[in-house]
Amino acid sequence: MSEVNILCIGDVVGKPGRKCLHQCLVQLIEEVSSDFTIVNIENSAHGKGVTTRIIDELSELPIDAFTLGNHSFSKKEVVKDFDSFQNIVRPLNFTAPFPGKGVQTYPLNGLKIVTLNALGEVFMNGSSNPFVAIEQCLSSIDEESIIIVDFHAEATSEKQAMGWFLDGKVSAIFGTHTHVLTYDHRVLPMGTGYITDIGMTGARDTIIGMEKEPIIQKFINQIPCKYSPPKTNDVALNGVIFTIDSSSKKTTRINPIRKEFTLI
Repeated sequence: MSEVNILCIGDVVGKPGRKCLHQCLVQLIEEVSSDFTIVNIENSAHGKGVTTRIIDELSELPIDAFTLGNHSFSKKEVVKDFDSFQNIVRPLNFTAPFPGKGVQTYPLNGLKIVTLNALGEVFMNGSSNPFVAIEQCLSSIDEESIIIVDFHAEATSEKQAMGWFLDGKVSAIFGTHTHVLTYDHRVLPMGTGYITDIGMTGARDTIIGMEKEPIIQKFINQIPCKYSPPKTNDVALNGVIFTIDSSSKKTTRINPIRKEFTLI
């Protein structure tokens, strides 16, 4: 295996996002020849958090690793089961002593794929310095590994700074959390694949996967409201495919993905 294709799919939002994966993921994996698939599921339970049932449900799909974010433990029921999940990482720099790991290693045809999840500090709560946390984590990882980082952060400047900080230290870094696919994908000078945000997978024609009107009204009248994913069959899947050289562990190509579907 001279090259490895790694498919990363952006934040799955509620039932529309989960249904989209069930209907479309297998076909997409075949289309892009993915060897390893990573999916962020921190919004998969009605737009906020994840449950044990949803993890079990999505584990039936050809997904190799799951990542999370600031809503990792919004559904309290998942806390007691979390240490039993071997294919999921939560942010490694949470300040609270949450269960689970922020890094996992997976075998792939004689290679090692490492997935690492970290939370940004800017406009976010509950995390320690991600630059320090990631650097400390990398010191204990086999240098021969393909290392993929999901940096779950709000500020584009912090994401870009992390990309440059990790150039040459990891194989690829992608941003999540803002739910908007960016087209600033590039291979940085020392071979790290980078994109600021890989978008979201969920209901199309929404505001970051949620019903539009309550959010619009909040911006108008400043009154807090409840956000919910709409009931719709029109969905979009966003993500990125990194092609990584198996010898150098550097990204050779990076392509964003956006697919629109009508659920059957």
